[in-house]
Order: sequence, then C-alpha cells, then structure tokens
Amino acid sequence: MAGKAIEINDSNFKELIASDKPVLVDFWAEWCGPCKMIGPVVEEIAGEYEEQAVVGKMDVDANSSTPMEFGIRSIPTLMIFKNGEMVDKIVGAVPKHVLTQKLEAAM
Repeated sequence: MAGKAIEINDSNFKELIASDKPVLVDFWAEWCGPCKMIGPVVEEIAGEYEEQAVVGKMDVDANSSTPMEFGIRSIPTLMIFKNGEMVDKIVGAVPKHVLTQKLEAAM
C-alpha cells in the first residue's frame, strides 16, 4: 500500500484543493532538514489515506506564487484544505499521529 504523494505546483494547486476530499499539502524544499524528516511520513499518509484524502507536496523553490499567497515563511508547512478552503495549518515537523488526527478531523 505504498501511495505516492502527488506533485503539486502553482498551475494545478487550485484545481487539486477544490476536491471534496480533504487535501493535505506539504510545502517543502530540498535544502530543508525538517522537510526531509517529515517527507517519508507524508508519503506514508498518502498510501494509508489514498481512498479518503488527497496528499501532495509542493516544492517552494520551484513554485513561488502559491506559498507567497498563503504567507508561508517557515517550512515545512502543511496545510489541510476542504472544498478549496484551508481548514488547518501545521508549521514544522510534527509526529505522524498529529498529521493523521488533523487530516481525519477534516473528513
């Protein structure tokens, strides 16, 4: 059950967050240590929740307008969207159970 987080970019972002399923977006960068720690956790969640949620990652270095629009200054920042609206935001690397709890709360 190895799901793969979707690669999200500035051009597909709005379409993806409009899903009726909750959408978890991991804003990250290659040079970010905590991002590398939480990356495998996000991939695990993508696999475990592939039927109930959309899980994706956005490289903030390759995509600047979306992170700017949401005022992201620290990474990793993880946001949960439902029907196009942000319902939760987590800044920093957190344990897996924190992410799954917040994702389930949005379902």
